[in-house]
Amino acid sequence: MMVITTGKIILIFLACTAHVVTCSSLYGNETDRVALLEFKQAVCLDPKQTLMSWNDSIHFCNWEGILCSLRIPYRVTSLNLTNRGLVGQISPSLGNLTFLSILSLTENSFSGQIPASLGHLNHLQTLWLSNNTLQGVIPDFTNCSSMKALRLNGNNLVGKFPQLPHRLQSLQLSYNHLSGTIPASLANITRLNVLTCTYNNIQGDIPHEIGKLSSLQFLYVGANKLVGRFPQAILNLSTLIGLSLGFNNLTGEAPSNLGNCLPNLQLLELEDNCFQGQIPSSLINASKLYRLELASNNFTGVVPRSIGKLTKLSWLNLQSNKLQARNKQDWEFLDSLANCTELKAFSIASNHLEGHVPTSLGNLSVQLVQLFLSGNQLSGGFPSGIANLPNLIYIGLDNNQFTGAVPKWLGTLSNLQQILLHENMFTGFIPTSLSNLSVLGSLWLDYNKIGGPLPASLGNLQTLETLSISNNKLHGSVPMEIFRIPTIRLIDLSFNNFDGQLSARVGNAKQLMYLYLSSNNLSGDIPSSLGNCESLEGIKLGSNILSGSIPTSLGNIRSLKVLNLSHNNLSGSIHANLGKLWLLEQVDLSFNNLSGEIPTEGIFLNATAVHINGNEGLCGGALNLHLPTCYVMPLNSSRSERSILLYLVILFASLVSVIFIYLLLLWRGKQKKKCTSLTPFDSKFPKVSYNDLAKATEGFSASNIIGRGIYSHVYKGELFQGRDVVAVKVFSLETEGAEHSFITECNALRKVRHRNLVPILTVCSSLDTKGNDFRALVYKLIPQGDLYSLLHSTRDSENGFTSNIITFSQRLSIVVDIADALEYLHHNNQETVVHCDIKPSNILLDNDMKAYVGDFGLARLKADAAVPSVGDSNSTSMIAIKGTIGYVAPEYASGGQVSTAADVYSFGIVLLEVFLRKGPTDDMFKDGLDIAKFVSMNFPDKILDIVDPVLLQDELDCSKESPVAMKEIFSEGLHSVLNIGLCCTKQSPYERMDMREVAAKLHGTRRHISEATR
Repeated sequence: MMVITTGKIILIFLACTAHVVTCSSLYGNETDRVALLEFKQAVCLDPKQTLMSWNDSIHFCNWEGILCSLRIPYRVTSLNLTNRGLVGQISPSLGNLTFLSILSLTENSFSGQIPASLGHLNHLQTLWLSNNTLQGVIPDFTNCSSMKALRLNGNNLVGKFPQLPHRLQSLQLSYNHLSGTIPASLANITRLNVLTCTYNNIQGDIPHEIGKLSSLQFLYVGANKLVGRFPQAILNLSTLIGLSLGFNNLTGEAPSNLGNCLPNLQLLELEDNCFQGQIPSSLINASKLYRLELASNNFTGVVPRSIGKLTKLSWLNLQSNKLQARNKQDWEFLDSLANCTELKAFSIASNHLEGHVPTSLGNLSVQLVQLFLSGNQLSGGFPSGIANLPNLIYIGLDNNQFTGAVPKWLGTLSNLQQILLHENMFTGFIPTSLSNLSVLGSLWLDYNKIGGPLPASLGNLQTLETLSISNNKLHGSVPMEIFRIPTIRLIDLSFNNFDGQLSARVGNAKQLMYLYLSSNNLSGDIPSSLGNCESLEGIKLGSNILSGSIPTSLGNIRSLKVLNLSHNNLSGSIHANLGKLWLLEQVDLSFNNLSGEIPTEGIFLNATAVHINGNEGLCGGALNLHLPTCYVMPLNSSRSERSILLYLVILFASLVSVIFIYLLLLWRGKQKKKCTSLTPFDSKFPKVSYNDLAKATEGFSASNIIGRGIYSHVYKGELFQGRDVVAVKVFSLETEGAEHSFITECNALRKVRHRNLVPILTVCSSLDTKGNDFRALVYKLIPQGDLYSLLHSTRDSENGFTSNIITFSQRLSIVVDIADALEYLHHNNQETVVHCDIKPSNILLDNDMKAYVGDFGLARLKADAAVPSVGDSNSTSMIAIKGTIGYVAPEYASGGQVSTAADVYSFGIVLLEVFLRKGPTDDMFKDGLDIAKFVSMNFPDKILDIVDPVLLQDELDCSKESPVAMKEIFSEGLHSVLNIGLCCTKQSPYERMDMREVAAKLHGTRRHISEATR
């Protein structure tokens, strides 16, 4: 009997092994099986067929990705489907897997919300849902009493920090859209050793309670909106291995004892904040540091000479600070870095380094792959020590004052992928040895003095994507070999002396996106094969001597955005297929010999984006182009009548041309005789010559450039032995429109004087040393730079002003100053001046934050320009107005006339930008939403939610009033100011206030706030 019973048991066991389904009630759990099948059902795409095994032919414990407990009844303890490409939603049924210990669904495409049911799994220890597209808020996990690791990074989660269990050891929430603050309650999770929440929208201070997390090893809170000073509580965390505070708005000095308190640090990231003072020398005590990231702050002084004691360093980034090196002693840090034998990346770009680079540069680690010395005042020849760094991949020496030739040995650094040498004073030829760099991807040599031909052997660089050698002295033909490079995307050879014809091989460059060959001596036809380059977005061939017609094949380039063929000898008509390029944003065909009817669709309906002046034979087109109607000769006219009419037209055109040329030569002859000064001027500013200005700007050195525009460069200079610091605006007369811009600005400034207009000192119209025409305006230097940089840069200006801190009062004063200037231009002159380009980059600030309106290159003088008039033939056409996208009044898009109302609109946009700290072209403004609509949608109840979050902070900190009272006062003022901005940005120009009313209301608001806070 016992034997039979035992045998039956064995048979039953074998049967269950072969057919698990029949015994699921004994050896499995039906609840778990159903939960898994419901999870499978919620998956809508399984590209790797991971879930194919999830069926009743085998026990669910044997399904792919499933582990079960070892005891009967078997329960699911682990579900791991990492990186399976699954698409769908996470089924709430997983909350029924009550014995689940590990749930990992990372690297998939799950969407929807994280099921709240997961928050009830009290056996769950590990929950990894990283790198999906999950949305919504994070559930409450306090009931997951066993949870040790929670990874939710790389999703689209919103809301605040979740409720967390006390046993948690690792919390990773980076790369989401979380908001709110870092809760002080995190200090209660005493076992926490990893906290990462980078790249979110978290605000406020880092709570001092964070210092109680005695086990914390990794604290990564970078790329948020954190404010305040360096949290002193962090210095209590001696266990820290990694600390990332970068890309926030932290201020003050980095603690001098930072390295002493955190000796175990291996990674320290403080980049893109507003830290100032010197780099703590105590960092050398954190001897395990391998990554030190201090870029884009305001650190001053010299780099600690003992930094070489950090022998484990592999990454050292000090760029975009105010560090200096002027003598041998200051450069000693470079000597010590020779001890960092594992160093792979080193950047000290955009600082205040001067003089020759020490030869000790060549003693850096042979493992170095990135070296950036860009944006300093370095001089001398190409640093010879670089030859000792054989593994370099990226090298940046741009924006310095290096001289001499680019050495041939540069071509022996066979790993180079990017070479940045632009904006220096290199001379000589381009070494043919560069063609040996078989993996080179970018070569930037523009704005130097390099001559000779462009080596055809560069066509051997089969990985080259960027070839930029504009603004040099190259000559000869453009080698057709460069068009054979399969990866080439940008070719910029403009402003050289290339001649000959453009090769038909250009059509081989299938990946080419930008072809810039302007301002050379290219001749012949534009190859029709150019139309084969279907990836092109920008074509600039202006200011050459090209002839023939515009190839119809250009109409095949559907990606084209910019086309500039101006100042050539092109003839024929403008083909209608160009109007079918719907991505086209700018067309300049001016000053050719084009004729016939203008296309009437696409970009040719936008007068502000099409430039066709200087083509006397063009006619028709959209009404806002203001061209003559095309004359059609009647079919019954005799041939002799047509001939006579044609003869008369040609005779008349020739006569007009002769008169025009005579008058132009007469005017230019007068202009070349001397440099003229505007009057009246202070007696200490006499007339200046070209030589005076060249001397003042150190020969118009690139290092003295403080601004660039479409038609000009602005140089900082010192006139008359340094007595007067000035800004010299030199017009690039080789650019079409520059001469007109110069004349326009002279005419506008000759009649205006106001405390809030950039003071004009003198004007020079003469010849340079080569006999070329020279035009320049000399202004008083406004030291703090422009409003755009103040609003949108985290770096300080030269005089130490922290651009990230702009109080409400300062912003209000700035917009009041701008309003006063525009009121004067519009209403207090004998002749109305319409600025036509009001934007933050055209508004300068002095050390007292006083605002000055500048750049009158697009200004218009009008007798009456209050609002655009309909059918007024005396109004200035918008064909010559460019303006700036985002600030241009909407009526200009439909051919509206120049008016002060358009300036009012631009001012309103600037006002909103100042208080929101968001520009009109910010990424959030799309699908019909613009900055004015955004403010209107949130006005008045939610304005505190949309303005710059630090707007009132300084006012509250410094005020003697209670924070509640101050907030109420400034909220009222903010309401008033934004309402003015909305009134200025009405769609109809007739609904906008004029600048007299705008200025009066702003003054009233400022006066009310001043009285309320006394």
